[in-house]
Amino acid sequence: MSQPDSEIKFAYWVPNVSGGLVVSNIEQRTDWSYDYNVRLAQAAEESGFEYALTQIRFTAGYNAENQHESVSFSHGILAKTERLKVIAAILPGPWKPALAAKQLATIDHLTNGRIAINVVSGWFRGEFDAIGEEWPEHDQRYARSEEFIRSLKGVWTQDNFSFDGKYYQFKDYTLSPKPLQKPHIEIFQGGSSRAARDMASRVSDWYFTNGNTPEELKKQIDDIREKAKANGHSVKVGVNAFVIARDTEEEAQAVLQEIIDKANAEAVNAFGDATREAGAATAEGEGNWAKSTFEDLVQYNDGFRTNLIGTPLQIAERIVELKRVGVDLILSGFLHFIEEVEYFGENVLPLVRELETQQQRVPAKSA
Repeated sequence: MSQPDSEIKFAYWVPNVSGGLVVSNIEQRTDWSYDYNVRLAQAAEESGFEYALTQIRFTAGYNAENQHESVSFSHGILAKTERLKVIAAILPGPWKPALAAKQLATIDHLTNGRIAINVVSGWFRGEFDAIGEEWPEHDQRYARSEEFIRSLKGVWTQDNFSFDGKYYQFKDYTLSPKPLQKPHIEIFQGGSSRAARDMASRVSDWYFTNGNTPEELKKQIDDIREKAKANGHSVKVGVNAFVIARDTEEEAQAVLQEIIDKANAEAVNAFGDATREAGAATAEGEGNWAKSTFEDLVQYNDGFRTNLIGTPLQIAERIVELKRVGVDLILSGFLHFIEEVEYFGENVLPLVRELETQQQRVPAKSA
């Protein structure tokens, strides 16, 4: 059963890429195989997670030597679950909007409306060079992604759709059947640059941002929502978080320290160099990872900075604080996925719902 819109939602990173969610040599009882991911998806669904996000990678590196393709893997997970919605990551460039629109519409019918898309504009030039894809400069990658999203929406909602963009063109195209989801399949995107936030404020249903403090997240969220309102648009926000929930705070902090102590320094530093190069290409001269330390980069998307590390009650209280500043969804990573997703569902999520209920009652009593 889906949660009311007023409740914060939970997603998890699908480990369809080897190496887990930390660039560390610590033991991870997580596997990138299909069988493991089916068991994980079923556990997550039973534990109260509403979304799962598959990863898109074309080349090895940064501890990710093996990668399953995102869209087909998403469909494989959907075939073994009943309620979970899976967000398939897609890169404009390798994918064209006509193919993506038809592919996802078919999956939508096969899974009773449970597919979503994460449009990834791309930050790693080496990957694009390796597969012979064009590498536009930073803001143009987001301009291309915006055309990609506008094309998807048009194809999914209109007959005789025409579009004349710089990157994509359509002429009187009608897709049939269109997706079951109305008005269209949910569209997610990420990024923290000015271009990414502006794109979200115009076309995306959801905006993913890297982990951060509530204060810093509020600045981003207020900025996006103010611009979205001016555009006659609305956008929901998901934040990345690496969750370490343990019975005591000392246990949780010890796990964090072990992850960092056993970090694969060569891979972390290589990742840091690539992100700095990508950030330098933005209009602001910085990108997603501009303020990330070595320790932050051990978890790809600054998941430690969100600080969902501690006891179930500490984590639940921090999640409700994130909701207070405007976060709609927590995108979670874990060290040992299946067992920790189950622990989260049993020990953290009920506390979040209890705290949300308490918060809703307070204004009613005051009134």
